[in-house]
Amino acid sequence: MDPNLVTGHIIDAAMKVHTALGPGLLESAYEACLLYELHKRKMAASSQIILPVRYDGLKIDVGYRMDLLVENKVVVELKSVDFLQPIHTAQLLTYLKLSGKDLGCLLTSMSLT
Repeated sequence: MDPNLVTGHIIDAAMKVHTALGPGLLESAYEACLLYELHKRKMAASSQIILPVRYDGLKIDVGYRMDLLVENKVVVELKSVDFLQPIHTAQLLTYLKLSGKDLGCLLTSMSLT
């Protein structure tokens, strides 16, 4: 499936989840519901994918976890915050680099703070 089409499906599914749940929940709730919604749409999606750092011939687990990987093409990082910050973009860019993927979505569910 074309990566841009995948991204469109992700955004549509995320909007459906956000409309149903509203703001104010933790990321894990949105992640689980988005994963379910993507699976309902017959899309291949996995959650909490470990991204080790490769160093000196080793794979070292430093705690990096992608929220979602959709169709093995698009990295999805979810945030439950009022405003995205540069650190959130840096996190997505790190995951793109370590996974070797070219496309990512940084989605916020807008918390109530």
